[in-house]
Amino acid sequence: MTRLDEQETDESEDSEFKPLSAEEAQALRQLHTAVSPWRIVGWQALVGLAVALVAWAVTGKAVAGWSAGYGALAVVIPAVLFFRGLLRQRGAANAGSAVTGFFVWEMVKITLTVAMLFAAPKLILQLNWLALLAGFVLTMKVYWVAMWLHPVYKKSLKKN
Repeated sequence: MTRLDEQETDESEDSEFKPLSAEEAQALRQLHTAVSPWRIVGWQALVGLAVALVAWAVTGKAVAGWSAGYGALAVVIPAVLFFRGLLRQRGAANAGSAVTGFFVWEMVKITLTVAMLFAAPKLILQLNWLALLAGFVLTMKVYWVAMWLHPVYKKSLKKN
């Protein structure tokens, strides 16, 4: 037996793997629940609506509200399509096809988003680019806020 084989044997003995019991696995799943993508899309739609209303109220121009709302839709509509596509990937035969499906739907989402942004000047007369950008960016940031708040939400649930 070589020195390398001895080291590998020692390491494998030191790091013994203990499978979780059914109860431990269930407790771990409850502790680390996933955020529903549909909840995130719902929050995105609400944030987009709020940004559109604020843009309209601040500027006094309806076109600013429509521009901000369209910016939000350029996030929400592709996200809905993406999540719907991912739901179809749940029954993937293997991990490779699931990963491929994820990347395909991500490309569809990005392409649709870019196409909607390019179409904006043709669809909204007197487009307010600043309002569109505000609606787009603030709606996009809901992903990050959801990821940031999720652990806080779980801690508050554990205290109750």
